[in-house]
Amino acid sequence: MSLNNPLANALSTIMNHERLGRNECSTKPASKLIKSVLRIMNENGYIGSFTEVEDGRGNFLVVNLLGRINGCGVVSPRFSFTISELPKFEKRFLPAKDFGILIVSTSKGLMTHQEAKKNKIGGKLVSYCY
Repeated sequence: MSLNNPLANALSTIMNHERLGRNECSTKPASKLIKSVLRIMNENGYIGSFTEVEDGRGNFLVVNLLGRINGCGVVSPRFSFTISELPKFEKRFLPAKDFGILIVSTSKGLMTHQEAKKNKIGGKLVSYCY
């Protein structure tokens, strides 16, 4: 059976393990997009380190959880935005002002919405975490 959205599956697995109070979880498959989103979440202190384990069938990621995620998910469809439209999406996907991050895809790569504001660059919404 194939997955429709591997990123949504990975974030759902992480969220379920967080709710259960587990210290680590594994997600499959390991794609560049999933690793980039996890790297941004790691840099912002939502998850611990993660490692890629080769199994010969698409590999999988083992993620260390810190218990700091209240909610995370994928923005579907991936809305396009400009800097002037960003506050509208912050209100829609984040629970409070300056609480949580939106992960966006820009021409400069994946980054948080604060970095996109600082660089004055638009793009597409990928996911959120708070």
